[in-house]
Amino acid sequence: MMVISIIASILIALAVVVMMLASILSKKTIIDREKSSPFECGFDPKSSSRLPFSLRFFLVAVIFLIFDVEIALLLPMIIVLPHSNLTVWLVVSFFFLAILLLGLYHEWNQGALNWAT
Repeated sequence: MMVISIIASILIALAVVVMMLASILSKKTIIDREKSSPFECGFDPKSSSRLPFSLRFFLVAVIFLIFDVEIALLLPMIIVLPHSNLTVWLVVSFFFLAILLLGLYHEWNQGALNWAT
């Protein structure tokens, strides 16, 4: 058990060192206005090159990812059913589905799923 904790500590320390080195080495030292501005045939752009990002689209994408991961967690529950206690399986399944449905209701109640507004 002690060997595993030592190896885990070494790996975590190594990962922290690599992340710190990557952070230090990747920073730009010179910020050039010409390089950071959009290029439009040598002229200054007529309008902003960045289009406003739809926050509604981002929110729906995040909700999709959350529920997609939840479905990936629900599928193994069907495989585990024959090998587990039925009462425990039902309690865990209903609790998990209740959390999902409460989250969906909350998103619906907050208007995150309405595209018209």
